[in-house]
Amino acid sequence: MSFAACKTMHCPTGIENCAAGFITHSAADNTTPQILHTADVDSSDWPAAANNKPIGPIPNLVVSAGNVLEVYLIRVNSSKEVKRGGLMAGVSSASLELVCHYRLHGNIYSMGVLTAGGVDGGKRRDSIILTFEDAKMSVLEFDDATHGLRTSSMHCFEGPDWFHLKRGRESFDKGPIIKVDAQGRCAGVFAFEQQMIILKAAEVNSSLVGEDSAFNAGGASARIESSYIITLRDLDVRHVKDFIFLHGYIEPVMVILHERELTWAGRVSWKHNTCTVSAFSISTTLKQHPLIWSAVNLPHEAYKLLAVPSPIGGVLVIGANTIHYQSQSSSCSLALNNFAFFGDSSQEMPRSSFNVELDAANATWLTSDVAMLSTKTGELLLLTIIYDGRIVQKLDLSKSRASVLTSGITTIGDSLFFLGSRLGDSLLVQFTCGLGGSNLPPGMQEEVGDIESDAPSAKRLRMSSSDALQDMINGEELSLYGTAPNNAQSAQKTFSFAVRDSLINVGPLKDFSYGMRINADLNATGIAKQSNYELVCCSGHGKNGSLSVLQQSIRPEMITQEALPGCKGIWTVYHKNTRTHLNESSRVADEEDEYHAYLIISLETRTMVLQTANNLEEVTENVDYYVQGTTLAAGNLFGRRRVIQVFAHGARILDGAFMTQELSFKASNVESGSSSDSPIVTSVSIADPYVLLRMTNGSLQLLVGDPSSCSLSITVPSIFESSQKSISACTLYHDKGPEPWLRKTSTDAWLSSGMGEAIDGADGVTHDQGDVYCVVCYENGTLEIFDVPNFSCVFSVDKFISGRTYLVDTFIQDSVNGLDAHSKNSEDVVGPGQKENRKDVKINVVELMMHRWIGKHSRPFLFGILADGTILSYHAYVFEGSENSSKVEGSVSSQNSVSLSNTNASRLRNLRFFRVPVDNYAREEMPSGTPLQRMNVYKNIGGSQGIFLTGSRPSWFMVFRERLRIHPQLCDGPIVAFTVLHNVNCNHGLIYVTAQGTLKICQLPSFLSYDNYWPVQKIPLKGTPHQVTYFAEKNFYSVIVSVPVLKPLNQVLSTIADQEVGHQFDPENLNYEGNYPIEEFEVRIVEPEKSGGPWQTRASIPIQSSENALTVRMVTLLNTTTRENETLLAVGTAYVQGEDVAARGRVLLFSIDRTADNSRTLVSEVYSKELKGAISALASLQGHLLIASGPKIILHKWTGSELNGVAFCDVPPLHVVSLNIVKNFILLGDIHNSIYFISWKEPQLNLLAKDFGLLDCLATEFLIDGSTLSLLVSDDQKNVQSVDTITWQPNIETHNNMDEPSFGTMISNESWELTPRLQELAHEIFYYAPKMSESWKGQKLMSRAEFHVGSRITKFLRLQLLPTISERTSTTPGSDKTNRFASVFGTLDGSLGCIAPLDELTFRRLQSLQKKLVSAVTHVAGLNPRSFRQFRSNGKAHRPGPDNIVDCELLSHYDMLPLEEQLEIAQQIGTTRTQIMSNLNDMILGTSFL
Repeated sequence: MSFAACKTMHCPTGIENCAAGFITHSAADNTTPQILHTADVDSSDWPAAANNKPIGPIPNLVVSAGNVLEVYLIRVNSSKEVKRGGLMAGVSSASLELVCHYRLHGNIYSMGVLTAGGVDGGKRRDSIILTFEDAKMSVLEFDDATHGLRTSSMHCFEGPDWFHLKRGRESFDKGPIIKVDAQGRCAGVFAFEQQMIILKAAEVNSSLVGEDSAFNAGGASARIESSYIITLRDLDVRHVKDFIFLHGYIEPVMVILHERELTWAGRVSWKHNTCTVSAFSISTTLKQHPLIWSAVNLPHEAYKLLAVPSPIGGVLVIGANTIHYQSQSSSCSLALNNFAFFGDSSQEMPRSSFNVELDAANATWLTSDVAMLSTKTGELLLLTIIYDGRIVQKLDLSKSRASVLTSGITTIGDSLFFLGSRLGDSLLVQFTCGLGGSNLPPGMQEEVGDIESDAPSAKRLRMSSSDALQDMINGEELSLYGTAPNNAQSAQKTFSFAVRDSLINVGPLKDFSYGMRINADLNATGIAKQSNYELVCCSGHGKNGSLSVLQQSIRPEMITQEALPGCKGIWTVYHKNTRTHLNESSRVADEEDEYHAYLIISLETRTMVLQTANNLEEVTENVDYYVQGTTLAAGNLFGRRRVIQVFAHGARILDGAFMTQELSFKASNVESGSSSDSPIVTSVSIADPYVLLRMTNGSLQLLVGDPSSCSLSITVPSIFESSQKSISACTLYHDKGPEPWLRKTSTDAWLSSGMGEAIDGADGVTHDQGDVYCVVCYENGTLEIFDVPNFSCVFSVDKFISGRTYLVDTFIQDSVNGLDAHSKNSEDVVGPGQKENRKDVKINVVELMMHRWIGKHSRPFLFGILADGTILSYHAYVFEGSENSSKVEGSVSSQNSVSLSNTNASRLRNLRFFRVPVDNYAREEMPSGTPLQRMNVYKNIGGSQGIFLTGSRPSWFMVFRERLRIHPQLCDGPIVAFTVLHNVNCNHGLIYVTAQGTLKICQLPSFLSYDNYWPVQKIPLKGTPHQVTYFAEKNFYSVIVSVPVLKPLNQVLSTIADQEVGHQFDPENLNYEGNYPIEEFEVRIVEPEKSGGPWQTRASIPIQSSENALTVRMVTLLNTTTRENETLLAVGTAYVQGEDVAARGRVLLFSIDRTADNSRTLVSEVYSKELKGAISALASLQGHLLIASGPKIILHKWTGSELNGVAFCDVPPLHVVSLNIVKNFILLGDIHNSIYFISWKEPQLNLLAKDFGLLDCLATEFLIDGSTLSLLVSDDQKNVQSVDTITWQPNIETHNNMDEPSFGTMISNESWELTPRLQELAHEIFYYAPKMSESWKGQKLMSRAEFHVGSRITKFLRLQLLPTISERTSTTPGSDKTNRFASVFGTLDGSLGCIAPLDELTFRRLQSLQKKLVSAVTHVAGLNPRSFRQFRSNGKAHRPGPDNIVDCELLSHYDMLPLEEQLEIAQQIGTTRTQIMSNLNDMILGTSFL
């Protein structure tokens, strides 16, 4: 029996839906970003003084990709510092900042924003409505108390009560599509292709039953009150193509585009104008919907409606060849190309000035009369409506810019729009609208035209070398300004654009290959060896096509290395004698670029000091540093004018190389002083001008600096002198900047004594110190934050160690918002006799870190490392509760005898933290004894900022857009010390010391983009990549690329005519004008660039016209003449010549070599052969070439000059999509007929078993688990299955290979797996289990497990599982545990995952846990994870298979539960938390590939 786990390793990135709305703030909110704008779009005149006119707040951006939902804030900056996109309309930069990110248990089908409709003076917020197949809707609103989304209502029309809505149908082409009324009065959902579900919005005054006023402290959101169904068949509306709500009516008016009678391309000459639009007035109270107007005889290819905003009103009907405007009072149309005049030409239509096809276009409104359309080729077109009053006179279309191929566009406010894309990177673009030519000053045009090529722009922006951006940058394709020439009385409108931000997308992943990195270390062993590999993926489509190079772990580029045994820690420090900077900005910029002065290295018995200005030179003898023992910490104080060095018994203050002060630490009180030894420092935290020390006896000492004299004095905070609680970890937090962030969370005016004031330094420069806080965690798990130096408690949390989802000040327990902490003590949970759980409860915090990175709107992160290796990561936010202050004070003072009048005054009562998941991080047990400080904050390494975590599994925690990106670094094994280094030879680099005693100076690879789930490099191809294969010997990749080429229509038709025997066209009749795009294929040989730059195309193999390359593979063939193996490039093609010509294809074999000096790559064709049928898959099988040619698979031998067939198998596939080979077994996947399991035994190919069901297979692979062989298959319904067929055991007498595995089979398709029972195979080799009756004597593959992945899997890759901690110690080489392989898969929405085998005990444990988590975890949008993972058959007959795959997406929630709940659930399923954590950890370790 095979058991497996399905795990997402890289979330979907292809954006399918995008929308804008006031989700986190309301339109009247003045705290939101203001933008400076040059155009008042509704004004008819153009006042010159309108420049830099501030306009209203900017809405949020909501995007969805697969099952991922994200909400962004848009931060607009109008500073002098010009960033990406140049200066436009007074704005220098705009960027996206993540508010919340959710992975849902269901794929989002469509999305709408329910607007609050401007009532309450714009104080109400909008809500998000999501729809899921088949007919589920969830309404989500933002909750300030939790800084996240909560579900306000759910609407489900599935299940037995609603079967009648399907009217007997089982499968539907479209899922539920939502459209929302522009004034927010209702929403419509079109489901089951014939039902319209109306969701009625709640009135302003009404609230849901039991609604608490405190619930809406942050401002009410729009809500849905009720729903009802309109059956469109009763309205005589069938074959609905689109619907929309109109603007400007008193009641909501819905317009539906539908087709009365269906037609198709072959019937167009008889029946062409078949579409109708009907407008219905929707009365939500009376539930009546009368028809108010309609328009008939619209073209059959019309497919989209676009509601025209007020004051014009009406609707645009967009078709492939025409655009029609329809309203109650007027109509007009515009022809886009010659096909618009098909049929009766009596109706004369105005022509657009150029030809374009608008099928698959997306549209949005830039102003009330200008719409922007994005075509299927990525062009942006502007459609201007020319009107007089409410009468529309004509439509005018003009070209604007080239951009990315979009899946959706939304306008954000009135000066930004977002281009969402599944096929390329998504872009945030700013636009301005002017009248009469460009309103930019002279000389500006060149600057804007050159958007992305500024050298000093931030490095990470440069790294996303997305070709979509390049298009918007280079004005090659289209002019910079789209001009819309209107009629005489209307002035000309000009639009200019600037790309402001982009979101990386690596989808759709059509194929990928596993290859070596350029900087691979060939001597690496074990898990470090994984950093040698990368995935090279075929991404994107058309001009957005690219190769995406993905690496899960970071391998820094090494500059130099030195042996350095016994290192305990390293630090770099700055030193400048004088600091005279006049203004703040130049001081900050100068601090960024200042070089480090000294590198301090702490060894076991001594300390080394090196100068770092140019080269590293040891100066230990010449400096006053303490060098006789180990150093515990070093850093800068007093604005980098002094260096502090802390060692076990004391500290030194140095000015450059000279000591200015020495301190020695003594016992803090009499009790501890009675022992002979004075306490030793165990941990140090430096926040200028304070240094916090924790001693071995658990006491704290604070060194307070005096900036005027640059000296320190030792104080012991009085609050800790009397305290009996022992401290487990502490840190200082420096809230820097002109506006310290934590001040926003205090309710009163800032009263701290002298802290907020600017401090005059000795050099007369004022340094704005910000505020310093001390974060302390006690052994009992309580966390407290004190302000420094007064040490009054401003924030405290009980049981920080339990890892609750939200941290709220204990003085303000706000139970209304569900943030109430568990009142039970963790001890109460533990039952009698549960010793293991006792151990679990005694976890304490070993290290704390709180930091806020640079950025005007950045918020602090709080990290804690527990003794069991868990990392707690929290992000701070402000929540201003309305009645907390008065309500809570009374209740608190009654509980606590302490008078709170003084403590409550300056508490940070509005401060809260929410927990951030730490994805794919494998925990490591903390060694007992003195813990090293593992978290190292860095502000700029290669343009990124975050924390580097040392230890046995080092990781980078990078902060982008206020979100954590976690990237492991496995290439050097454990790392003991880390620091940053910036000098002449190492620009913003790093130094780290490995556990083996090697010091390495490195830089982060600059060509990678780190703001992604995995670091990625995108190499633009300007064409669609289809398949890629890796040639290991020469380090080449061969890629099939197709590029659309415009050919004259006459030429295309004549080539088709030539091939039709006896149907010769008369050339005189071929008088069609225009061009037609034909895909031309080639195979490119590309080589990675050593410097990490753009990859070089070394050679290109052109494929004939009208011939498509379908597959490319490197194959190893045995030359039967020379008896030597040859590695050749095999290409399979197919001629595409229409349905009247029999299909043919070619097999091409090429040899690839380099010239002696490596300057050129030589590609020579060795062999070419034409076969019947398309050559859709190739593989090498024991030195032979296996070719899938149409409905046959043929095995060929290679003589060195030709291929000769030696065996064939007439299995009846239609079109083979994948071939997999293990030893002499073949797994074949067919596009429609599921899978076939075949064996090769000379002289023939035998069909062993097959799946008799129909399955549209996309990818197949073998899954190997010790001695069990399983088959995996993915299908077009996004399912995966796991199957067990037979166990084959070698017969030792006849087969002397003892390592030959015994086989069972497992098949996983998108949701189910097949297992073949093998037929009379070879009795002497295998003994197999008794035949099951259902398997038809072994001919039929039986499903053994099934799973719905939620994405279409296009490729599987088999990789050996890595040894986990438990296995490294226990297993012997060659045992079952070592022969285990996972299948890594790529999908069309840009996600990567893997299916890994599990042993039965682990599987049963995790399955029980999974069942508990279904009800123990709050699921976003109310979705049920069990129903999401059920096999989807889309109406086909399907017999349910066993549930033998666990869902790691759901299991990952266990780690995020509070400790008490973790213990409780573990106890309920009869296991321990340690055991569960160990299993989950092993899964992360075992699959940490690449």
